[in-house]
Amino acid sequence: MRTAFEAWAQRDGHIVRRREDKPEEYLIFETQRRWVIWQAALTHGKTATKPRVSAAEKAAKAQALRALEISSDEAAVRNKVLNEVLEAFSGADGAAGMESILKVIQGLKIKQKALADDKSEDSTA
Repeated sequence: MRTAFEAWAQRDGHIVRRREDKPEEYLIFETQRRWVIWQAALTHGKTATKPRVSAAEKAAKAQALRALEISSDEAAVRNKVLNEVLEAFSGADGAAGMESILKVIQGLKIKQKALADDKSEDSTA
């Protein structure tokens, strides 16, 4: 790397003599400054490239995203059902006990069946 820099610097008219007390540094400040810039540019170029992602990693990431979408859909359904149950129980008489609970459950089953029937009619039409 240093020999490539020195060849370039000499073609560009810079003096590439090094210091006697610190041989890793150049005698002329401008040459030393350009050497530091050269190293930074090469280092930047190496880290700027994206690491390659394997097909297995891409598939795993896609599967995780699908699982996240499914779980959020399930959470939405659970919230909807919970709200329906709470609404149904708030309208029922608490003193009637099990009979009221059974009526609520039957009402929810009928409502769910009606929704499923509507969806199946929409998909066939």
